Formats: sequence, C-alpha cells, structure tokens
Amino acid sequence: MAKAHRGAGIRELTSKGRGTCPLCKRTGIKLMYEREANAKKIAVCKQCEAALKNGHMTEALNALA
Repeated sequence: MAKAHRGAGIRELTSKGRGTCPLCKRTGIKLMYEREANAKKIAVCKQCEAALKNGHMTEALNALA
C-alpha cells in the first residue's frame, strides 16, 4: 500500500510539508491534501480534509478565496 502522505514522499517539500492550516489555524501540522477554492489550490491538514469530505467546513473553504 502506498504511503504518499508520510516519510520519503514529503521530504522534498518545503518544511517537510508542515505549516499552518488555513482552515483550522493549527500550526506545525502536515498540509498534504490539496483542495480547490474558487479556482485557487490550497493545502489543508488531514482533519480538515475529512471534514470537507463529510460536508462540514465548506463555508470556511469558500471564504478563503
């Protein structure tokens, strides 16, 4: 099974894929999931990605762009 969001796959990213999530404002968290908000790509954390898939936080995503 592929492990695209951990280990060697994220080492070449800036700060090893870590930063501040634009939705939940957590710091030092891995931003591995890309979402599109009004034709603009943003990287979000794992928890926000799951919330967006379940239909939560969509208004926060639309407010970013």
